[in-house]
Amino acid sequence: MAVCSARNGKVVFSSWLINKSNNKKKSAIFWRAASSSSIPKVDGNKDKSTGEEERRLSAVIDSVNDRKLPPELRGQRNSVRSETDIINVVEQRIWHSMEEGQFENLPGKGKPLNLSTDSHADPAEDILYRILSKNGCAPEWVELNKEITHQISEWRLALKKAWMSKCNGDYSTWIEGSEILQVQLRDINNKVFRYNLIVPFGRQMFGLKWEKELDRVKE
Repeated sequence: MAVCSARNGKVVFSSWLINKSNNKKKSAIFWRAASSSSIPKVDGNKDKSTGEEERRLSAVIDSVNDRKLPPELRGQRNSVRSETDIINVVEQRIWHSMEEGQFENLPGKGKPLNLSTDSHADPAEDILYRILSKNGCAPEWVELNKEITHQISEWRLALKKAWMSKCNGDYSTWIEGSEILQVQLRDINNKVFRYNLIVPFGRQMFGLKWEKELDRVKE
């Protein structure tokens, strides 16, 4: 019985060892499969190369945009808020050139300009303007500019006359005249607004302000 029990114990013990070994093999196979298929591998080198390419591309774009700016503004693109900043630089260059006498004794000085063509204008617009010019016409914004300029000149003369009446003690004439002048001022500013919508860039004008015009008359 003892031998039989021992033998039975050996058989049981051997079966336990075999089952344990099989379980270890299954576990190893499971973890190898999980690590190779279900868990994606991260390629660190690929991410680094992609990030480096993006930084290089961004640097090239910044360099190209920077070279479009005047030398005075290069390296400080973030401080350029509008085209006005670039226009100010151009105007400063013009003034410096005038002070240095670079506009003296230029070719064609004292002779009329040839305005039959404009090399800086859009070709289609240039042809249209020439057709209008040959027929004695002008673009709408040109005619509107003349109208506004003439109206402002007449309005300022009327304001000066009304102000003189106030200075002479005729307040009733000043009150009546100032009301009419303010209505006319609004009409002028409406025309200025329409003019600024159709005029080429860089030729816009400012409207009138009642307080500033009064200060101008007082001077």
